[in-house]
Amino acid sequence: MRVPLIFVFLLLSSCTSAPSFPIVGAYFPAWMLCGFLGIIITFTLRYIFILLNINNLLRYHLFTYTALGTIAALLIWGTFFGP
Repeated sequence: MRVPLIFVFLLLSSCTSAPSFPIVGAYFPAWMLCGFLGIIITFTLRYIFILLNINNLLRYHLFTYTALGTIAALLIWGTFFGP
C-alpha cells in the first residue's frame, strides 16, 4: 500500500520553520544555540564538581554529563523558546 504523493505534500505543507534568529547577519536555529549553551553549562558543572570533589563520587561520568547537558539544553529551550 503506497500513500498517494498528494497526501505527503499536504502533510509537509503544514510544517512550520524552526525558530531562528539573526546573529551577525546569518540566521541560526534556536536548537543549535541551546545545544551549545548546554555544552558550556556541562563543562562548568564538571569544573565545579571537580573543585567540590563530587566528581570522584560519580560512577558513570559519560552518562551523567550527557544527561546534565541534555537537561540544561532542554531547560533553556523550554524557558526561552517554549510555548
